[in-house]
Amino acid sequence: MTLHFIAKDPETNGDHCPTIWFDDVAQEFVVQGWKPEAALLAKCLEAGPIPADEAVVRIPARMADALKEALDVAARSAAAVR
Repeated sequence: MTLHFIAKDPETNGDHCPTIWFDDVAQEFVVQGWKPEAALLAKCLEAGPIPADEAVVRIPARMADALKEALDVAARSAAAVR
């Protein structure tokens, strides 16, 4: 696995904060975020069950640039695999 660090939430002190990585071998995004409160989780469950091996996390909108960067890294990685 080659895990590329993309960014941490820019408005935190660097500890215990939302973070985004990209794994170019598995071709997957790895996201650390806050656990949703009960009301949000209930709303998410309206779309269907969440399997035991999956999770819902929250990240702030201020990380939009980091998400865009992660998408760019994924696109470059996918192009290199072709």
